[in-house]
Amino acid sequence: MPRSSSAAPGTGRIMMASLVGTTIEFYDFYIYGTAAALVLGQMFFPPGASGAQSLAAFATFGIAFLARPLGSFLFGHFGDRVGRKSTLVASMMTMGLSTALIGVLPGYASVGALAPALLCLLRLGQGIGLGGEWGGAALLSTEYAPPGRRAWFGMFPQLGPSLGFLLSNGLFLVLLLVLTDRQFASWGWRIPFLASALLVLVGLYVRTRLEETPAFARLAARGAQVRVPLAEVLRHHSRNLVLGALAIVACYAIFYISTVFALDYGVRIGHIPRGQFLQLMCAAAVAMAAMSPVSAALADRFGCRRVLLAGLVLTGLSGFALSPLLGAADAPHALVFLVLELGLMGLIFAPMGSLLPSLFPAEVRYTGASAAYNLGGILGASLAPFAAQLLLARGGLSWVGFYITAAALVSFVAVLLLRERSAGQEI
Repeated sequence: MPRSSSAAPGTGRIMMASLVGTTIEFYDFYIYGTAAALVLGQMFFPPGASGAQSLAAFATFGIAFLARPLGSFLFGHFGDRVGRKSTLVASMMTMGLSTALIGVLPGYASVGALAPALLCLLRLGQGIGLGGEWGGAALLSTEYAPPGRRAWFGMFPQLGPSLGFLLSNGLFLVLLLVLTDRQFASWGWRIPFLASALLVLVGLYVRTRLEETPAFARLAARGAQVRVPLAEVLRHHSRNLVLGALAIVACYAIFYISTVFALDYGVRIGHIPRGQFLQLMCAAAVAMAAMSPVSAALADRFGCRRVLLAGLVLTGLSGFALSPLLGAADAPHALVFLVLELGLMGLIFAPMGSLLPSLFPAEVRYTGASAAYNLGGILGASLAPFAAQLLLARGGLSWVGFYITAAALVSFVAVLLLRERSAGQEI
C-alpha cells in the first residue's frame, strides 16, 4: 500500500518527534542519577555509616528500572491497540509530572521517613513513564524508515540519551558554578527537576503535530490489532523477548557505571571537584553523540549484528581499563575513561533502535520492543551503581570493571543467538 503524503512527513519532522521525547525523558532520568550522586542521600535519608546515604540513594535509583517493564507493558498495550502517537504523549506526561514533583518534595529533616517513601513513589512514576517512551520513539522513526535506512532512522531516538545527558549535566554544572554548596544542597538541586515541566511542553507540541506511523495505520485499517499484545508476545515471541533484553544489558551497564558510579567515585573518593567532573562528563557525552551516527551508518552498510558484536568485544575489554584510569583519581585519566566508555556506549546503543523493533511484528512491536529494552535495564542498570559500590567495597575498582566485562559477554552471546531474527525484518 503506498504511503499517503499526510502519513509521510519529512525526515526532519520524524527526527524531531522521535528525538525530542527521548531527550526529555532521559534528561528527567539523568538528573535523578546526578542528584543521587551529589545530594539526594543526605537530603532524603538519615545519616549512618560511611557511604550509607549514597547506598540508599543508589537503591532508589534502581527502583525506576524495576518499574520500567510495567510501563512497557502498560503503554505498549495501548501503543499496539490505540496508536503510537497518543501513547507517546501519555508516557511523556507521566514522566514529566513525576520529575517535576520530585523538585518540590520535603526532605528527611522536615517529614522524616515520609520523605524517602514519597521519593520512591515518584521514582516509580519516572520508571513507568520512561518504560513507555523508548519503544514508541524507536517505532516512530523505524516505521517511517525507507528501505536500507532503518538503522539510520532508528538512530534518532538513540541520540536522545546523549542530548539529555548534556542538558542534565550542563544545568547541574551551571548551578554548581553560580551557587554556594549550601545553596545548592538547600534548594539549587531542585531547579533541574522543576525545569522538566517546561521541556515537556516543548515535547508535547512536537509530538501532537505528527501523524500516526504508516505501519500502525495499515494495521488499524485492517482491524488487525491484537486483543492482549503482551500475551501474544509471551506466547509466540518469548525467545526474541529474552534475547533482545540480554542483548542490551551491556549498554545499560557501561553507561550507568561510567556516569552515576564514576561521578560518585570521582568526587567522593578521587577528590575531583564536582564541577570539574561534570565538565568531563559533558565532554564524554559529545563522544557518545558523535559515535551514534557513525555506528548507524556502519549498521546500515554491514548489518546491526556485525557492528554490535565488534562493539561488544571492545566493551568487554574496556572493563579492564576502569581500575587504572578511574583509580588514578585525577581529571586527565578520568576524562580518558569517560570518553572511552561513553564512546563505546554510542557504538553499541545506536543499532538497538532498529534491532529491537525488528524482532517483533507490527501488531505487538510496541509491547515487544519496549519490554525487551526495559527488561534488559533490570539486569544491566537497575543495580549497577549499587552493585558497583558493593564490588568496590569487597574487591576494589577492578571488580567493578569485571561487571562491565561480564555484561558485555552476556550481550555478545545474545546477539550471536539473534542471528536469524536480526538479518532483516519487515517494518
